[in-house]
Amino acid sequence: MPMRTPVSAWSPPLPAASGFDHLAVETPGLRTHVAIVGEGEPVVLLHGFPQHWWQWHAIAPVIAAAGYRVVCPDLRGAGWTAADDPRIERETRLRDLLALLDALGVDRAHVVAHDMGAITAMQLAYDHPARVRTAVQLSVPPGFMAFRPGVLPGFRHLPRFVWHRAGASLRGIFSDAYVAQPMAQATVEAHLAPMRRPEVDGAVRLLTRGMVLPEAVRLGRGAYCRRRLTVPTLFVFGRRDYPWTAGLLERVCRDPQRYADRAELAYVDDAAHFVTDDAPAAVADLALGWFEQAA
Repeated sequence: MPMRTPVSAWSPPLPAASGFDHLAVETPGLRTHVAIVGEGEPVVLLHGFPQHWWQWHAIAPVIAAAGYRVVCPDLRGAGWTAADDPRIERETRLRDLLALLDALGVDRAHVVAHDMGAITAMQLAYDHPARVRTAVQLSVPPGFMAFRPGVLPGFRHLPRFVWHRAGASLRGIFSDAYVAQPMAQATVEAHLAPMRRPEVDGAVRLLTRGMVLPEAVRLGRGAYCRRRLTVPTLFVFGRRDYPWTAGLLERVCRDPQRYADRAELAYVDDAAHFVTDDAPAAVADLALGWFEQAA
């Protein structure tokens, strides 16, 4: 059964965010920290890397105020979630998510995901479409994109994660190369706070080698071009997210109706890869609009 826990029960301390309930949800081999706000139809927000539930602290309350119950889990290897077994394979987080949804009594939800979280959201949409009402995928191209040389710079960050050394700082991920608006040090500290946990620090290599690279190989081989995406999905990018310009995306995502029932691209001005930090209000508005239009 999910157990509500006080903020003070978590170590290191949780970043400040008002209005959230914090739960510890036990599923086989995993104790997942989940932050929840609001009541109504469920929306699940899946964080990117190296972030956690707090990535949504300015977005989840806006969605909740529109009449939704917003569920923000810390995925395996991130935040305050604890696993019995450190190993991570391509679909480990997908299995975790399905078990979590069952434990929370969520049969079907809108899903918004960023970065690494989008990998799990994409797997959920393709393999378990009945569990997803609509999807919003942030800063990650469609699985059915055509793999061209122009997309390779979009994977330029992976080598440092493949060879991550214990205790090495990840502050550089929040540099001007990935954000459009300079990120305050307090914000960077909040995102990186769980890296003080050896389990989270050690998961950097595991996630990259066990989940990201195998899925990238599948993308390169066109695995999702041979499948159909039936979940209505909005793909959102910051206009300053190199190399994912509108021109490149429209070239590698030609003829989306061939691969998806409904797939659209949207862009956010003055935002880069960390679009949820650069433009949280725009992300919330796009998500809410998509829920209403596409559900």
